[in-house]
Amino acid sequence: MDRTLETRQEISPSEFDLYLFHEGTLFESYKTFGAHPVTVNGIDGVKFTVWAPNARKVSVVGNFNNWNGSQHIMARINSTGIWVLFIPGLKEGELYKFEILTQWNNIVLKADPYAFFSEVRPNTASVVHQFGKYEWQDQKWMSLRPKSDPYHKPMLIYEVHLGSWKLKEDGEPYNYLELAAELIPHVLENGFTHIEIMPVMEHPFDGSWGYQITGFFSVTSRFGSPEDFMYFVDQCHQNGIGVILDWVPAHFCKDIHGLGRFDGGSLYEHADPRKGERPIWGTYSFDFEKPEVVSFLISNALFWMDYYHIDGFRVDAVSSMILLNHDNPQPERLTNQYGREENEGAIAFLKKLNETIFMKYPGALMVAEEATDWPLVTAPTDRGGLGFNYKWNMGWVNDVLKYMKLDPYERIHHPNLLTFSFFYAFSENFVLPFSHDDVVHGKLSLLNKMPGDYWQKFANLRLLYGYFMAHPGKKLLFMGSELGPFAEWKDKEQLDWHLLDYPSHQKLNHYVKSLNKFYQETSSLWRLDHEQDGFGWIDHSHKENVLVFSRKGKRKGDYCIVVCNFSGNVYTDYRIGIPSPGSFIEVFNSDAELYGGSGQLNEGAMLAEKLPYHNQRYSIEITVPPLAVSIFMKQTKKRRGRDNRNGK
Repeated sequence: MDRTLETRQEISPSEFDLYLFHEGTLFESYKTFGAHPVTVNGIDGVKFTVWAPNARKVSVVGNFNNWNGSQHIMARINSTGIWVLFIPGLKEGELYKFEILTQWNNIVLKADPYAFFSEVRPNTASVVHQFGKYEWQDQKWMSLRPKSDPYHKPMLIYEVHLGSWKLKEDGEPYNYLELAAELIPHVLENGFTHIEIMPVMEHPFDGSWGYQITGFFSVTSRFGSPEDFMYFVDQCHQNGIGVILDWVPAHFCKDIHGLGRFDGGSLYEHADPRKGERPIWGTYSFDFEKPEVVSFLISNALFWMDYYHIDGFRVDAVSSMILLNHDNPQPERLTNQYGREENEGAIAFLKKLNETIFMKYPGALMVAEEATDWPLVTAPTDRGGLGFNYKWNMGWVNDVLKYMKLDPYERIHHPNLLTFSFFYAFSENFVLPFSHDDVVHGKLSLLNKMPGDYWQKFANLRLLYGYFMAHPGKKLLFMGSELGPFAEWKDKEQLDWHLLDYPSHQKLNHYVKSLNKFYQETSSLWRLDHEQDGFGWIDHSHKENVLVFSRKGKRKGDYCIVVCNFSGNVYTDYRIGIPSPGSFIEVFNSDAELYGGSGQLNEGAMLAEKLPYHNQRYSIEITVPPLAVSIFMKQTKKRRGRDNRNGK
């Protein structure tokens, strides 16, 4: 047999893998495609495989051949559009690209779609990388994760942009190893349970924040090596912190070395430019009707979980995927074959994605950033849902921020902005996100959105955070929210760490730490987050800008009473209904002086009177602090003498 043919047969994908890839079900395609160090016939080298059905010729180029495409020409496997080549002598660390001759005799240089590592920007070559060197130490976390029950546990997510969380004196960001030493202790100290990282897949432009990607399988080299990022995730897990990645299957950037027009034609993007381009973002949209693209994307999600032990994904721009006209201005309205605007291919892809993820990783978190009222986003696919297990509640964020921006004297006329969310709070499994989207592009920081003078701004922000923590749904805060910056997020600068030198910001930071700790320790605030039984109105009349409601846990008697005063007035001898007899104590008050408040507290125990009020059988009289949240629980032996208001 011809030695070249024999080599080609040894490195070619199996017929079964080819079948699965073209069917859209090769969910470990990263083991087949890309660059892999292997030994063939006793010779060490690197095997290259790429999908380029429209190409006339494909070569592998790099420093090893002076980037000359005439030396290492790949072999095409029949009519599959897949090209392979084994280059002996190559090792890990080699730079390479694919030189593609298109049907129109144009030559383009492309990074490997399946590259595991890439050059540091602005350079764009792929880098041969071999996994298997890192020794994981998170076995306990990984063994417990499949048995985890996120729905009935506290979830408080810290969203972070690695490039601007903290910078060195020379203006360079911290690398993965330094972030492990600095970011993880900060997350623990502030009481968060998860870190959500804005995209770390390789991207050419810092200003895209990672949302316009060229290397979907390549952790960005800006902050270190793949093994460095593994160390970061490993350290998170060893410290009890889950890691969620922002993932972008909706679109990809047009940079010449990326996926766009990969082999001269529309390959990863839709051939119809109305469906294949996103004018508002200047990007291409993935073509979910191509099975090979489905194999690519689902494999990509599994890759991050397989190789990097990622715990789940926040899936970006789901609305833009499932609706042809969402964020996609066109001269004419786009429709599917049924005359509707649903993107049937994208919907089928998302269902298959979630089914595949949960089949292999039952403890995963799949969070949809879905901005419309699309039904059943978090319902299982066999019940007609998209199959996610969480969805960002962006409607709640928009409403509550619109309300909080109002002067307290105006709020009395807009109670619906607070109460409407409770009509749909249990229709999905929600995450309440105060994300980066809320503090950029002239939207102001959360603190600066608040009305009033200096003191009132901080009081309003404490109130917002307290209401946020008491409202049903898991929680997400963007980095810096714990500092209370007046300026909105600046992606080219680090967070305003100097604010902690100022008493008002110190007290706010202490408040956030205390509130987060109180949230984690108070099961009634999260045990039934997604069930109607976990919430009950006591007074939703919005009388004097005050709302009163209960949050309930699983056990009988496990409940708390939440009083939110959105006015600047202090109300004494304010009667509220209580569902059961006993003595009640105030367990949290955002108006405590150590948090920067005015100190309008409820000291000591209050015996519930058998005086019906607010449709409850019992009631108590309290002091309602201004622009504040106060929380009451039944006094028990365990709670006697405990004072969460003082952060203890």
